[in-house]
Amino acid sequence: MAGDNEVVTGYYRYTDIWFEWHKTIADDTEAATLKAILAHDSLAHPDHPLHIEGINGIQLYHGTFESGEARLLFSSAQVEYVRYWLHAMKLTKELLPLPYSDCLILPSELKHVTAHAYLDGGALRGAVKNLDKHNKRLKGSNPALLSRRHAFQRVRELVSAKSGTWLAIDFEAWERDHTVITEMGYSILKWDEEGNEKRENGHWIIKEAEVYRNGTYVPDFRYHYNFGESEKIVKSEFKSRLRHLLTSLQTPNSPLYMVFHDNNQDIKYMKSPSIDAPLDDLSYLLPDTGVPKTGLFVVDTSDLFGALSGLAHGQRKGLEKTCRMLGIDTKFLHNAGNDANYTLEAMIQMARGEAVDEQRERRWPGRTAPGTVEVEFKPWEENSDYDEDDEIGPNVHNTGFA
Repeated sequence: MAGDNEVVTGYYRYTDIWFEWHKTIADDTEAATLKAILAHDSLAHPDHPLHIEGINGIQLYHGTFESGEARLLFSSAQVEYVRYWLHAMKLTKELLPLPYSDCLILPSELKHVTAHAYLDGGALRGAVKNLDKHNKRLKGSNPALLSRRHAFQRVRELVSAKSGTWLAIDFEAWERDHTVITEMGYSILKWDEEGNEKRENGHWIIKEAEVYRNGTYVPDFRYHYNFGESEKIVKSEFKSRLRHLLTSLQTPNSPLYMVFHDNNQDIKYMKSPSIDAPLDDLSYLLPDTGVPKTGLFVVDTSDLFGALSGLAHGQRKGLEKTCRMLGIDTKFLHNAGNDANYTLEAMIQMARGEAVDEQRERRWPGRTAPGTVEVEFKPWEENSDYDEDDEIGPNVHNTGFA
């Protein structure tokens, strides 16, 4: 049991504070004063006591529970400050009583908490309605989808915190024998001590594998690298060079996040005898809370896009479709260096966007199936070779008659 002097901090549901708190105040005038200071337009005003310098509007919080349900929250510090401010301004005779203790949500009860700013009262009212709508859509969702949404939010938090190094890596192999690796590409995102972003790309072609050409089942674009000069290295150096790259990025005081698009095959390559990468401590799960100081973690952009588009476990979009739907222009996919760069860019665009539901609605407004969070994509969005002369294709769609 907490000691008598221990201060318990946490969060209160916005709706509990706005709709219920004033009802517990015996003095009608003081209850009306409390309701006035908590009014939507009042909260967003720059003269409000909860206003933070440099933030337009009011900063509140989104809290996500284990179930995936998200709620708009006040912090307990904000609630405390409101009652102290009202008393200091002599607008209440005594400190108003706190909301009853059962209203308090402890940090341990939440999977995520993120700050959000609302410019005006309309945005605040809209946020409450939208969260309620998304919660109804998520009710009864597949646990795997909730897990993907959890990973999406954690990636947003970790990128925002400028945590560690993010390494996207991709391999290409001979289409007739996948044990023959023909090329490897990588793309790196990290930050220096001042917080400045640093990017680095690379593309290695295995000299001995140049005789093994693709083209029957997948295109062979190994000589079409878009982001610099390709480097040809001999097979005997490939293993040591790659191991050195990984160990140099995984330092004792900084985590390494390995970014893949559908990680299964690339990790098989890394664990194969021809590479034997140091992956003993590899974790497929990001830590639930906080910013890790060290560690080796897998981040899969096909899972992140699955969370964003509402796909259940097992359903994945390829890299080309993912980039197209995110608005990322691609050229010469199936070049390992290009694929690594586009994979990292897809991760960055999703991580630096809004929370998953807000970002989905911004990208594809009104496109979710009734009662779900799954986006309904059009055939021409899914397939770049879709026949535009088809009667339900883009030409009809663009006329406004579809």
